[in-house]
Amino acid sequence: MKTRIEVDPLGEKAIPENAYYGIQTLRATENFPVSGIRPPLVFIEAYVMVKKAAALANAEVGWLDEKRKQAIVQACDEVLADKLLDQFVVDVFQAGAGTSFNMNVNEVLANRALEILGKNKGDYKSVGPNDHVNMGQSTNDSFPTATHIAVLMALQSLLKELDKLADTFEELSKKYFKTVKPGRTHLQDAVPITIGQEFSAYASVIRNARNQLKERQKNLYALALGGTAVGTGTNTHPKYKQLAIAELRKMTGFPLKPARNAFEALQSYRPVQTISSAIKELALELIRIANDLRLLSSGPTTGLAEIELPPVQPGSSIMPGKVNPVMAECLDMVAFQVVGNDLTVSFAVQAGQMELNVMMPVIMHNVLFSIRILTNYLPVFRRKCVKGISVNKKRCAQYLEKNPALATFLSPHIGYLEAAKIAKQALDEGRSVKEIVLEKGVLKPEELNRILDPKRLFNKTKPS
Repeated sequence: MKTRIEVDPLGEKAIPENAYYGIQTLRATENFPVSGIRPPLVFIEAYVMVKKAAALANAEVGWLDEKRKQAIVQACDEVLADKLLDQFVVDVFQAGAGTSFNMNVNEVLANRALEILGKNKGDYKSVGPNDHVNMGQSTNDSFPTATHIAVLMALQSLLKELDKLADTFEELSKKYFKTVKPGRTHLQDAVPITIGQEFSAYASVIRNARNQLKERQKNLYALALGGTAVGTGTNTHPKYKQLAIAELRKMTGFPLKPARNAFEALQSYRPVQTISSAIKELALELIRIANDLRLLSSGPTTGLAEIELPPVQPGSSIMPGKVNPVMAECLDMVAFQVVGNDLTVSFAVQAGQMELNVMMPVIMHNVLFSIRILTNYLPVFRRKCVKGISVNKKRCAQYLEKNPALATFLSPHIGYLEAAKIAKQALDEGRSVKEIVLEKGVLKPEELNRILDPKRLFNKTKPS
């Protein structure tokens, strides 16, 4: 294999001739062979946008000459067009603050810019990873800036999918709005509800979680860029910060702005934590919904079986004909992972010291991983599970008929204690409340029918 020799402050190393990364990236691959997981595409794109914005800003203030600017910008555009992606080789578990990945980006862009200018890779006097591509930047301000942008970009698809999932539950709610069934509290029989009302709650909570994410993404608009190493803006032109962030606004379409306090922006990862927390809170609701669907479809002969989930694959290698709620089970596992990711983020957010939180890479990885697995799976769950849910109206009616909680509606007419006796007798004897009341002659048949008329059992206000 042909190689070239590159030098850094620690010495020299032989780099594969065809590689666009350089010596500091190679050291990182040797130092951190941890997971084999590389930063996701959206983060690579976000980081390259930062480099492009910096080059444009530094050229505008006269610190970067036109030839180098054009070459660096062209190299950035090529990566943004999905070229050279195999050159970003640093593990997501790496040096603190993400210095290794920053240098991976700097070296790839520098070496591609050198090619564009007709120079040899590694000729860093002509275009240097540190001197030119990283001009006016530190890992300490560029990494959190790229993280904010990457999370913002990744979130948009998830927000759209949450809208679609809520819409699908709302359609089910309207379809089954009149299908009455027993409610359940403490996993015990409770007063009636319609299955449409249950579905309306799922739609509402998903919509609310989506809206919370949408609101919290505003926390990401303030960027650390321009703070460089500790927030003071060392080695930047006075106009650089505003110019670079203006370029990022144009590239991304988000209302990005400089952080009001650059020192906070480097020390604190609270803005990203608010997103991670919101995603975790969404995951907790998704777990609850998935488990409800598993319970409601349990059986089919020995469980609740009030709903049927679409069969998508055989459920057992030994029991013929068995079908399991696999889509809901997978959603549980995805959501469990999201909850775990948030715990990692929480530990990392509180682990920053003094002027910098060096745990940025693991924060970035876990937040973007959570967004990715939810964005990937929720459309499949919606199409293959939720859209195909059907309701067993006969089973719902059977349960309702023998529901001892119907005695609740007798309390205003015969008193709580007498109603409780009837409920207990109905349960002990496996008979309906209505049957026991008629047998005892506590109420006249026409009065009982009026009290237990499904249309009068609850306020059937249609969900919006």
